[in-house]
Amino acid sequence: MVAVKVLHGDSDKRIEEQFMAEVSTIGRVHHVNLVRLYGFCFDLNLRALVYEYMVNGSLDKFLFGEDKKLGFQQLQAIAIGTAKGIAYLHEECQQRIIHYDIKPGNILLDANFLPKVADFGLAKLCNREKTHVTMTRGRGTPGYAAPELWMPYPITHKCDVYSFGMLLFEIIGKRRNLDTNLPESQEWFPRWVWKNTETENHVELMMVCGIEDMDRDTAERMMKTALWCIQYRPESRPLMSIVVKMLEGGVEIPAPSNPFEASSMEPNSNTSTSTDTSSCSESSSLLASSASIHATPVMKKYEIEMVTIS
Repeated sequence: MVAVKVLHGDSDKRIEEQFMAEVSTIGRVHHVNLVRLYGFCFDLNLRALVYEYMVNGSLDKFLFGEDKKLGFQQLQAIAIGTAKGIAYLHEECQQRIIHYDIKPGNILLDANFLPKVADFGLAKLCNREKTHVTMTRGRGTPGYAAPELWMPYPITHKCDVYSFGMLLFEIIGKRRNLDTNLPESQEWFPRWVWKNTETENHVELMMVCGIEDMDRDTAERMMKTALWCIQYRPESRPLMSIVVKMLEGGVEIPAPSNPFEASSMEPNSNTSTSTDTSSCSESSSLLASSASIHATPVMKKYEIEMVTIS
């Protein structure tokens, strides 16, 4: 059995762009945590992609729907598998692949609930020898997209790290990050997690999320990881390979900085404001007026920077 994705759109150019993005990215890679492309049809009246069939559908229905049968350990495994898939795209392919749209609806689950990253319609190849790739339009989904994607500033593959962090919060809470039906202090889940982490008091949060005592240490590790992933400045976010180690408990996780502190990003004088530019360096050096402070040895080792605006 296979899944067929027929591309529809309001313009042939947009359909062709989406088709070529998917074929040129997922069509050239293979990883256990990436959905597999079997073939495609590119006729005048039909543009379609043939993927492996994922019997359990997308992750969002298990997080936000009535059927929340996945246990915490299963959700942790899904988070780790998703992180491994993104790390492969960023760090192990001949050309780095930036997905740009990591969210629960784009994480598919097979019969054994093994996660696979899907939907590469917004993805972009990034030649490792080139410093920048020009973007001609905005990408990503509001609520998951990194802040730099909505501004005319340099961006890197760390935008996927930010999106994964937002996804990780929803995995922890088994809820949408924004829920206006909840008490005001709990409406915006990432900020609620930060306030609990800052005071080192997760009792109420664990109870509300239905996390048992035996999973508490794992949950706290996931929360710290998510807070590092959504740091406002891209260079403060860890690499996805380090995110995997954080989630697996293989490395010490430094106390995260406040990701919600008001901060401004200064565009580089050579950066055009008419288009977005995407940096493919390990950390952006184009964000002016910043200086590293108080970086611990652990943070330096795993390429996490704390920065302040001069």
